[in-house]
Amino acid sequence: MSYLIVGGNGMLARALRIACERDGRPFRAVDRPGLDICNEALVESAVNGHSVVFNCAAYTDVDGAESNEAEANKVNGFGVGLLATACARRGILLVHYSTDYVFSGRATRPYPVDAPHAPIGAYGRSKALGERALWQAGGPHLLLRTSWLYAPWGHNFVRTIARASAHKPVLTVVNDQRGRPSSAEHVARTSLELVDRNARGTLHVTDGGECTWFGFAREIVRLSGNDCEVRPCSSDELARPARRPACSVLDLAPTERLVGPMSHWRDNLQNVMSRLEPL
Repeated sequence: MSYLIVGGNGMLARALRIACERDGRPFRAVDRPGLDICNEALVESAVNGHSVVFNCAAYTDVDGAESNEAEANKVNGFGVGLLATACARRGILLVHYSTDYVFSGRATRPYPVDAPHAPIGAYGRSKALGERALWQAGGPHLLLRTSWLYAPWGHNFVRTIARASAHKPVLTVVNDQRGRPSSAEHVARTSLELVDRNARGTLHVTDGGECTWFGFAREIVRLSGNDCEVRPCSSDELARPARRPACSVLDLAPTERLVGPMSHWRDNLQNVMSRLEPL
């Protein structure tokens, strides 16, 4: 099998590259300007000759999407549609990554894989467009929703909090948004295992367990060994441009029936914290 990793310079794509190298899986990683998923000719050319395409390309600026929704829709919706159509035409499996932000966050239990879309912000709406485009293409696909992605590298919450806690005596973090952190390396390994098991359709892949951003930050600071106090606050106190889901815990049961229990976020976080790249 030959794998194509689209958006190859991103945080999750790097984890996939490492996992493929470890397993000896042949792959090619591409990113802009070599491949812009909104360019139909480039997409059609890029997917040729591959057995599986992993789409890690995305517009990910949650706050920025509120004032630039057209661009978010272009990348997360239209671009995904082009990629899905090209793969469907050739019978190529497309593994596409989406987000908990396609839901409202008003749930009182984990969101099942077939829960209806109800995004509350521009970013979530753009990702929901991509999901629908994937389904409409009608090709073999694996739609994997994840949340709160982090890694030892790249721009993410873990590295931001670790860096800030080394220089500030107090950090204030929201305590009214609950979800599941997701190690990019764990997501990458699980993605490959699901492909190996011929999984299809929609599944959720995150770390096990759940927490608030405040609880997550407090554990990051504890593991960092920095002398920094973490204080809780409400989302209203931060007044960010985009609303975030209050409770977007994703149901992992269908995934765990295929590949076993997801490793807990505290264990995955400890592993990542021991290997943080220089801040």
